[in-house]
Amino acid sequence: QVQLVESGGELVQAGDSLRLSCAVSGRSIESDAMGWFRQAPGKEGEFAAAISWSGYTTNYADSVKGRFTISRDNAKNTVYLQMNSLKPEDTAVYYCADRRDPVVSTKLEEYVYWGQGTQVTVSS
Repeated sequence: QVQLVESGGELVQAGDSLRLSCAVSGRSIESDAMGWFRQAPGKEGEFAAAISWSGYTTNYADSVKGRFTISRDNAKNTVYLQMNSLKPEDTAVYYCADRRDPVVSTKLEEYVYWGQGTQVTVSS
């Protein structure tokens, strides 16, 4: 059984930083593109960041570009999202997803495995 477990979300103030982690079990992610998505209250889920299987290719939503960095440690079967200069509009539940394909995608429907999410709240 494949499990993705996110951690690291918490309540912070605007301008603070957080690092989210996504630990995967039941499957090696070394050949998979991985992504982070988020869902704010009352809104649809949206793409935040993605990384190719090798880590050489990354893709970011315009809203987080320059502030967020996605990375991976295939030896630990873990993906990270470093979030800097956080804004109140970054408040959301953040989900990690496994595409089960090497190529990066920004499309939510192209990801196969999902975690339960971790809450990030940014106060002004």
